[in-house]
Amino acid sequence: MIMVKGKVDGKEYQEPFSKGILARSLTTADMGSKKAYEAATEIELKLIENNINVISITELSEFVADYLRNEDPAIAEKYLKWRTLRKANGPLIILIGGASGVGTSSMAFELANRLGLKNLISTDMIREVMRKIVSKDLSPVIHKSSFNAYESIRIPKLASNPVVEGFRNQVEVVSVGVEAIIERSIKEGISTIIEGVHIVPGFINEELIEKYNIVVFTLTISDPEIHKSRFYSRCRQPWVKRSLQSYLDNFNSIRETQDFIVNQAKLSDSYIIDNVDVTTTIDMMMNDIIDKYGGIK
Repeated sequence: MIMVKGKVDGKEYQEPFSKGILARSLTTADMGSKKAYEAATEIELKLIENNINVISITELSEFVADYLRNEDPAIAEKYLKWRTLRKANGPLIILIGGASGVGTSSMAFELANRLGLKNLISTDMIREVMRKIVSKDLSPVIHKSSFNAYESIRIPKLASNPVVEGFRNQVEVVSVGVEAIIERSIKEGISTIIEGVHIVPGFINEELIEKYNIVVFTLTISDPEIHKSRFYSRCRQPWVKRSLQSYLDNFNSIRETQDFIVNQAKLSDSYIIDNVDVTTTIDMMMNDIIDKYGGIK
């Protein structure tokens, strides 16, 4: 049996080599699942051939990287970047914002799988919890959807876009819950992805956002027809309760909230991604995470 040795809080430990864990790290480096398991099996055989019974995590990473360089240099580079990311100190907090229908949930799920993160929280769920705690009379704005929150405004501001005003008011309230989760994740050392329409640059405490281990993305879909088509895809899913017509009836309002979110992102110099292609978006997000959090430039 091959043992892998590591160190946690200055204390050394050993654990059996696992093809499954190695294969999972290779899929994180963008290798297909089947090929990743085959590669992990071949790497194990090479370790046995070299009479290696005990190997450190660092040595194993170098061994894997050498193997990958011969097989696929591009995968080798991604694997090394991922290893750098794994060695970074502190929890990784990823915030993904964007208007309804741009794919924040889908991208968060893909990113969580790629990075092996288990904590994924939607701002819609945060809002839902707040609805149970705060009555409609006290805060009517959180008892509406993001694109029709303006309907709850009792005294609208003069010369103000009511759609944007209602959305702003809702974001201000939900951001309190978002900040609480960020602070708790940092305190507990738990890597977390928070996604949703309420992740708007400028509404979350700057001292939190400026931390090295917090990465913010703003997703957009610049083409209105592509954006609209996403709702057709979404509403085909059996678990979606809101009707397609509801989204289509409010599509102009959704586009207005997108314009506001994107403008806020520009003011805050946040990373804006036109989410047309899933693979391209994930690659861009992964590279940015590694650049900021993993220390690779």
